[in-house]
This record gives sequence, C-alpha cells and structure tokens, in this order.
Amino acid sequence: MTTPNRRTVRDLRRDNRSAVLRRLYFDGPMSRQALGPATGLSSGSISNVVAELAADGLVEDAGVVDSDGGRPRTLLRVAPDSGYLIGVDVGETRVRVELFDLVLRELARVELSLDVGGYDVGHIVAHIREGVAAVLSESGLDPARLLGVGIGVPGIVDRSSPQGAVVHGQTIGWEAVPLESLLRESLQLPPGTRYFIENGAKTLGQAEMWFGGGRGASDAVIVLFGSGVGACIVSDGAIYGGAHSSAAEWGHTTVHVRGRRCRCGALGCLEAYAGAEALIQRWREAGAELPPRIAEETAVTALLDAAYPREKDGAAGPVARAVLEETAEYLGAGLSDLINLYNPERILIGGWAGLQLGPYILESVRRHATAYALRHPAERVTIELGRLGPDAVTVGAATLPLAGFFTRGGHRAPEAGQETPAERAGWRTSVEERAAR
Repeated sequence: MTTPNRRTVRDLRRDNRSAVLRRLYFDGPMSRQALGPATGLSSGSISNVVAELAADGLVEDAGVVDSDGGRPRTLLRVAPDSGYLIGVDVGETRVRVELFDLVLRELARVELSLDVGGYDVGHIVAHIREGVAAVLSESGLDPARLLGVGIGVPGIVDRSSPQGAVVHGQTIGWEAVPLESLLRESLQLPPGTRYFIENGAKTLGQAEMWFGGGRGASDAVIVLFGSGVGACIVSDGAIYGGAHSSAAEWGHTTVHVRGRRCRCGALGCLEAYAGAEALIQRWREAGAELPPRIAEETAVTALLDAAYPREKDGAAGPVARAVLEETAEYLGAGLSDLINLYNPERILIGGWAGLQLGPYILESVRRHATAYALRHPAERVTIELGRLGPDAVTVGAATLPLAGFFTRGGHRAPEAGQETPAERAGWRTSVEERAAR
C-alpha cells in the first residue's frame, strides 16, 4: 500500500529555504539566476525564498557581476552576523571554547588546562561554563543570538535518555555521564539554548569534510591522533555513527594479542601503541629521562628534538628514531584495517599529535599502510594530513548547531512538534551534499 505524502506547504517552504541557504553558504556568493539551476527551484521560488531570507536578515547583497549582454547581476551571500555559534573541544590536555559568526569566522576563544582536576565531570562542566562565559563577555554578544553550543567529547554519545545526551567515556572514567542536563543546569544561557554533543573524532571529520581535506570525497577516513587515536568513517557521503553516536572505536581494535595494557583496560589495543601517551611511555621505557609530570605536547616535542636535532652538529638519537618508526608502523597497520574494511579514497590524519608528528612520520605511515593492506584498495587511497589545524574539533563542534540551522531552513528553533528525528538526535550533516561537488 502506498504511503500517503504528509508533506505540508510549510515543509516545502522550509526545504526551499534550506536549499538556498546551503548553496549560498558553501558555493556563494551567487546570483539569483545561478541559484535556480543550482537548487532546482524555479525563478519564482528563488525570488520568494530570497525575499524571505533577506527579510529575516539571513541573506545580504555581496556586490554585482557582469552578465553576458544583460544587466549586471546582484550577488548574494549568507550574512555573517545573522547568527552565532559556540564550539567546545573537550580535549586531552585542555578544554577549548571558541565563538564564531555564522560563516565560522572566529570572534573569541579561551583555553583552560586540564592539568588540575583532569576529567572529573564537575571540573569539565565548570571549564565549559567558564569558557562560554568568557567568550561571550569578550565579544559583548547577547546570548539570545546564539544558534547553539556544539561540544566534542571523548567516548560514545547516547541520546536515548530523556535527560538528553549521555556520554560513555571509558578511557576517561565517564560512565553514563548526563552531560547535556549538567550543562543546561550549569551554563547561564537562555532556557531555549540548544546543545549538540558529539564524539570529538566525528566533529573533526565533519569539519574536514565541510571545509578541509575531505571536500569532494565520498568515502573517507579522518583520524584523530592525540593522546589516543580515533577515527571518523565517511561511507558513500554519510558519517557512520553506529547504534549510538560513536565514531568507529578504531583505537580499541586489537593489534597485539596479550599486548600492552590500554587505558581502556583491555590488552593490545592500537591506542596502547600508536597514541601519544603510549608513545611517550615507550620512549621512557627505552631510557628517556623525562620529568614525571611533563605535558604530553612538551614530551612529544622533546622526542622530535632527540630524533631530529635542530643543531647541524647534533647527533640524531637512534632510540627516539626507533620509537617513532615503531609508532609509524603500528599506525600504518591500523590504517590498513580501515583501508581493507571501508575502501576509502582518502585518509586524513589530524589531532594535535598527528599534526605535530606527521611531517616526520607520514611517509613511513603510508609505506606501512600499503604493505599491510590488500593491494587493490591500497592503490586507490591517498593518506594526507588534515588541513584545518589544531582547531578542527572546535570548528567541527560549531558545525553541529549550524547544520541544524540549515535543516530548519534558517529558523532559529523548530516550531512546536516540528523537530525531525535527526534534529532530536542533535546531528545533521551535509557531507553527502558536499561530496557531490
């Protein structure tokens, strides 16, 4: 039996607004004449939608361009100050909070160290509260103009609870932490503020697919290489999420039976060999003398200095070089599993440790990935560093409320009863749309 079409005129208007906003955002500035073929809408629909969006302050003129034999055409763009976004990265050494305008231009940022307090839930919530208050104060922005707050976290995000997003972060000691409800209670933001909580590797992947090295790819893997390792899988233009919204827990696949103890508690995980925490520990075991509480970034810098001395007459440390090469081999072997399983056309390595180590070990990682993978999928994949730098997780977190804003056709909040399942889940992506171009 045919399912009746329950779409309403309001649904159609919202979808038309969404199509125009997305096209202007990713491919603008564009003229009204160009928007028609790009969106598949009639010239009359384009005129009506653009008039609505302009009246709402979402679209503005961006100059004129000559046309072939006709009158100059006015270009349109998304108005940068028509909305604001906050992205939060609950990282491994700090909590980073950034405020962006609608086109993701950074307006303010603050970084708060996790040296004291670590991953204690109350400590993390307090850091997020302090960071959000600081960026809003620095910018002078009215919190009512926020479209939402996106937060990237380690672990699995479960949204089946009536409390909102619940985080299971085994490696950081979080067991069913009701993070969304804790943030709603703690942050001094308007009651209607929307929170979007997602695994940090997935927010990194979203950012790279929208704005970085993943643009144009339909099948890709984006690796978050920090203290540990994780991966975001993009297959046929869609980000894989599993039954509950987790990235592929690639760092906790077994690479060595009865191997080293991972911080998750299991033996032989990839993260126990390829993460920065494990890298530093293996260097210590090989004889490196490091202060007991040295910061991981500082220790990795010291390792690179030992392996590749900056002074011309400095002697390279064979032990440091060997530890790096072993890390590159484990990372390459781990990537070979992803190559064999998902046949990606592109792999991007990001995260603070990936970006810091990448220039030194990337060629070795490629070589090992190719050697351990099946020949056919290995021949079609490229392995590169991510292009968005250390802020990629924060940028990706900010895209979460932005994606929901697009889905609603530029409306700040869904009308009563009008939220889609994807909006209730807090995750909506335009990766497929981006990959098609």
